[in-house]
Order: sequence, then C-alpha cells, then structure tokens
Amino acid sequence: MKTSYKTIQAMPLSPAVGAEISGIDIARGISDEQFSELRQAFVDYGVIFLRDQELTPEQHIAFAERWGNINVNRFFKATDDYPVIAEVRKEADQKGNIGSAWHTDHSYDQRPAMGSVLYAREVPSVGGDTLFASMYAAYDALSDGLKKMLLAMRAEHSSRHAFGDAAYFNADLDDLGDRLGNTAAATQDALHPVIIRHPLSGRPALYVNGDFTVKFEGWSKEESQPLLDYLYNHARQNEFTCRFNWRRGSVAIWDNRATHHCALNDYHGERRLMHRITIEGDDLSAYLSS
Repeated sequence: MKTSYKTIQAMPLSPAVGAEISGIDIARGISDEQFSELRQAFVDYGVIFLRDQELTPEQHIAFAERWGNINVNRFFKATDDYPVIAEVRKEADQKGNIGSAWHTDHSYDQRPAMGSVLYAREVPSVGGDTLFASMYAAYDALSDGLKKMLLAMRAEHSSRHAFGDAAYFNADLDDLGDRLGNTAAATQDALHPVIIRHPLSGRPALYVNGDFTVKFEGWSKEESQPLLDYLYNHARQNEFTCRFNWRRGSVAIWDNRATHHCALNDYHGERRLMHRITIEGDDLSAYLSS
C-alpha cells in the first residue's frame, strides 16, 4: 500500500517500481514536510523522478546533503570544480557508456551507498533511457523453497574485477579511460546477506548483482555462477521494471538496496552528460522469516 501524500503528487511508472513526482522545485527550496513526503515516496517506490529542475552544482549538492552524507566515488571522474559530483558522461565519438549492465552501486563496500541523486545536464535527441528493477518484486516472486535457502546465505562482493587493472584488459573499456580510473583503489571486498532486510522499509529484498557479486559464501565460483545467473535473469524480468526517458533537467533518486538499474547505450554519435552524487548508506542485515 502506497502512502497518501499532501504536498507532492506521485505518478507510478509501473506496478513494481518507480514514480514521477510533481510539486517539487528544488531550486526554490523544499519545506521539511515536502522533503519528508519525498523521502517516503523514495521508500514506497524504490526510485523517484523529478522533471524540469534548473540546478546549479551548489543546489545539487545542498539537495543531496538533505538525504545524508555524501560518498565521494573512488573511480568516476569528478567535475572540475566540485569533487563530490561525479560525471557520468559519454561523448559523441565514444562507444562505451557507464552502467550498461544491470547492477546496483557500491555493493562492494562494507556499508553500501544508500543511493544516488542523478541530474541530467545534456541528453541525446533520442535514446539514453535508464531501466530500473525492483528487488522487492524479485524476492516476492521466488519459490518458497528457493527463498528458504537464500535467506540463510551470504554472498561475496568486490570492486576488483570491475574497477581494478584487470577490467582494462577488456577491449570494450578502451575508450573509458578518461571517465573511469584510479584502479589501484579497487581493493574493496564485502560480505552481505543474499536476502536483506531493507533498512527503511523492513521488507525483504534480493541483494546480488552481476557487476560486483563474486560468489556465495562457502561456495566456489563455479558452483555459485549457475544460481547467480538464474537470480540475475529472474531479477530483470519485464514485470519488475520501469523505464525512464531522460530530458534535460530531470533528476532521479534511486535506492541501491531496493533496485537494480541499467543505462541503455543506444545513442551513438550524441553526447550525454549526467552529474551524480552518491549518498552514504547503512549496514545491511539479513531478513529472517518469522
């Protein structure tokens, strides 16, 4: 059951995840009551979107700070004057984009990031949408037998293979060098429950992803991969997803603990520039059935 709001309006983008929020102008200021409802919409929908926002970098930062402490990304190129703002950029002559595989950010950290505030500064004439998937819906749709097994399991996550030196042996990453770097900092390893209790909603959510999950605790990689692949394919079923079409001035605020996302790379020959600020998160605990 979704919340009834007084100061904002929420238009769901799909039954499972995502809502477009109206009644908010970040630059003009947001009251405490509005922000409280905005945060509740974030909990209710997993990802929320605002349109037609005209933000300076300072306003973007101030808005992000209302959500929590800022996490400065180790691997993304920052904007020249604002080190807390990461660029998510693809130039017209570049082939690869950032985030083209389904994933959730920062699961390799001991305290994974809560989420991000992504602001569209330049978008292609067509294409460049982002897909989001609900990990609540993914968990709910599992069989009772698989739920029972996964509730007792943990998985290992790492940044090493995604952002370390080994990642740059992949020819597809050749043109990412001016956008991603600092490979020596890719030393993060973490162990998290496969089914977490969401820190805000208390609901069970599936918490493994193709970019950063390495294997299940106590299992070999070879043993883990078939089940991981099944869970990844299961989690991105169409009925669990929504699709957001960016316009200049759009803002997305997503929950890394409740969603996966995927940035479509279908706008070759055009530039896309997004500014991302990531928010620190909480320790994750296992969801244990009563």
